Amino acid sequence: MPVPKKRHSNIRQGKRRFSNYRLKETSLSKCPNCGAANLSHQACPACGQFKGRQVLKLKVKKEKGKKE
Repeated sequence: MPVPKKRHSNIRQGKRRFSNYRLKETSLSKCPNCGAANLSHQACPACGQFKGRQVLKLKVKKEKGKKE
């Protein structure tokens, strides 16, 4: 098996290794129930549903200033 004649420097090695190292844009999908944007394969943070089932119990926010 061939062996390189000279060692590559750390900078040259890093240029090759990290040339494709960057952040990727997150892919968001729409919730079929409420239409809010959420990550795929995750429960919807707005309505708490996943694959048509209610999986999260969400608290209802009370409005300030209203007396009942």
